[in-house]
Amino acid sequence: MMRTPLLALLIALLPLPALADEPDAPVRKTTELEAVRVEGHAAKSDAGAALAGFGSADPHAAPATIRTITREQLDDHHVRTLSELAHEDAALGDNYAPVGYYQNLSIRGYPLDLGTGYRLNNLIISGEQILALEDKQAVQVLKGLAGIDAGVIEPGGVVNFVSKRPAEVRAATIGVDSHGSRHVAIDAGTWLSESFGLRFNAASESLRSFVKDADGHRDFHALAADWQIAPGATLELDGNYQRSAQLSASGFQLLGGRVVPVEIDRSILLGHQAWQRPVGIHSANTSARLLIDLAQDWQLRLAAGRSRSVIDDNVAFAYGCYYTAACADGSHPGNYFSPDGDYDIYDYRSPDDTRSSDQIRATLAGSFRSGMIEHQIDVSLAAFHRSIERHRNVNEYVGSGNIFDAVVPQFPPSPEQPGVRVLRLDSWQRSLSLLDRMSLGEHWQLLIGAQHARIDERAWNKRAELERATRLTKTLPQAALLWQMQPSLTAYLSYGEGLSLGKQAPFWTSNDGDSLGPRHSRQLEGGIKWRTSDALDLNASLFRMRQPWQFAQPDASAAGFSFVERGEEVHSGIDVSADGHVTENLDVHASVAWIRARAQRSGTPSYEGHQLVNVPAWRSSVFLDYRFDALPQLTLFGGWRHAAANPATPDGRVRVDAYDVFDLGLRHTSQWREHDLTWRLGIDNLFNRFYWRDTGSSDGDSYLFPGAPRLVHASLSLEW
Repeated sequence: MMRTPLLALLIALLPLPALADEPDAPVRKTTELEAVRVEGHAAKSDAGAALAGFGSADPHAAPATIRTITREQLDDHHVRTLSELAHEDAALGDNYAPVGYYQNLSIRGYPLDLGTGYRLNNLIISGEQILALEDKQAVQVLKGLAGIDAGVIEPGGVVNFVSKRPAEVRAATIGVDSHGSRHVAIDAGTWLSESFGLRFNAASESLRSFVKDADGHRDFHALAADWQIAPGATLELDGNYQRSAQLSASGFQLLGGRVVPVEIDRSILLGHQAWQRPVGIHSANTSARLLIDLAQDWQLRLAAGRSRSVIDDNVAFAYGCYYTAACADGSHPGNYFSPDGDYDIYDYRSPDDTRSSDQIRATLAGSFRSGMIEHQIDVSLAAFHRSIERHRNVNEYVGSGNIFDAVVPQFPPSPEQPGVRVLRLDSWQRSLSLLDRMSLGEHWQLLIGAQHARIDERAWNKRAELERATRLTKTLPQAALLWQMQPSLTAYLSYGEGLSLGKQAPFWTSNDGDSLGPRHSRQLEGGIKWRTSDALDLNASLFRMRQPWQFAQPDASAAGFSFVERGEEVHSGIDVSADGHVTENLDVHASVAWIRARAQRSGTPSYEGHQLVNVPAWRSSVFLDYRFDALPQLTLFGGWRHAAANPATPDGRVRVDAYDVFDLGLRHTSQWREHDLTWRLGIDNLFNRFYWRDTGSSDGDSYLFPGAPRLVHASLSLEW
């Protein structure tokens, strides 16, 4: 099992001499002058824009849809969790995102792979963690199959978190909300010399959920360092650690597999038992990135990262109805709640569930001219290792309850204890990528690239028996044509292929536990990007993605279902967004997504011809900020989120209702003793609308999660 020795890597890299004859670096240290207050609009910034896989181009020149969510948006909209991050872009959605547990997102209707779908500064991190945002400068959402070194991923895309870099900053923030949560954060940075700077972030939060008793806490620390080792050689280091503990809330399920629960109390903690303990998650992420200027127009980039998450899972889990009177005889499906709302309660314990990811990558980038054609070349070599170590878990039935119980019945816990700890997954992904961006005259560019990927993966069951071995080698091409009629306007047409790992059969299918083979995905996308000014970006894209479909197919087996790969799922749609300053006083952050998600040639007619589960046909997300001429220190911001009716069953017969949710907030900036002071007051779900935000699945089982009720939150930030 691989362990990336970051300390040894750094020691090996430190003696590197200057590899290019460059002028001395600009002095980073500043001289203090008398304070001068300046107000105005900053130019549009693509914070941390160097997403891997597009050469040296910024997102405006990339043949893909990339949305950047800024630090100011995260602060103004009170974003703390992935589920709240999904409010910021219409292409994002929840996909099994419980309160008190690690959450997952979907992009363009495809759930992200928790093993490879999340990045920190373009390096893979484990998705099985509570992803803290206090030390992030921006969040980038790369939509679709684009970027040849994105690796083995689900076709929806990836989410990349961009760390804050060293700067002269001192800031503290305190916050509270109407549920009783309290939050404190510190952000401090400095340049210790002309070439070495640090940035420290810390946060502590007392969590009070809208779900009764699902409370907890978390503590977070992060450190970033930039070191200009020599002219033309810069080292960036990042590390963070977080520990959290919170009671986890089970999701609701359809009644009898056919009826959406109504008139339920969304604050109820289903199955709650007095002996239930919080889910504890400890996570650590570290990385190092070395940039070396080799010669004019050529650069070597070396990167290494490690991510580790340890989960102590403790849940009184509400699931199914196998032991209730209505379902015990098989008259109703046992993997849903019963028609009258009964559900089973399980004592589920899985301590020390450890997910580890290690990645190294070397990229050589540069440019040269061949006749009339200018080439920008990226060659990248990468290796990624992921492992999962788990104990044999406890998952024992202890009793049953009902969703309308005012008080959940209490039962003794199971006497069973977790078994031995075994290696459950050992996965290697190695790749070689090549990209050539060719400038064909003043207005045209052609991108041609390919990734040669190899997967070596073994998985074991809880009895330490080898369950499957996967070995696969695949070459994945990418091509794009760009037309830049002017620097501010880019049109593109792109084609890409990807690879994602196969899914595992749910326990209630005839081939329980079987893992199917990897899936080969294809995407065609066309788009227009218009930077109307330094402060406003407009983007529109059309896309069509297809992937082999793996699903539980009804059949004549004893279980009634078998998990198969048959046909394909096809997602086609439109994605439109606007970000920046519309007028001197008005800012907009808006996106609209229409997605048509269908199954084709599945051999199951009832599963075709309608929208797939947990993919609303329409989503929109609109946030407006308005500054008053009479009160220039005051900003009013409001938000509107819409989702169309969302399918909850594979045959499309059951859908949860469409919803519209409105948010409102104020930001006030002032000075206190020559220090910047910012007050924020916000109301999420202003009209206290009940809605189902998620009909997603986990391990083949479907769940319903309600959206949060009205929440009032306030914060105060002081900078000095």
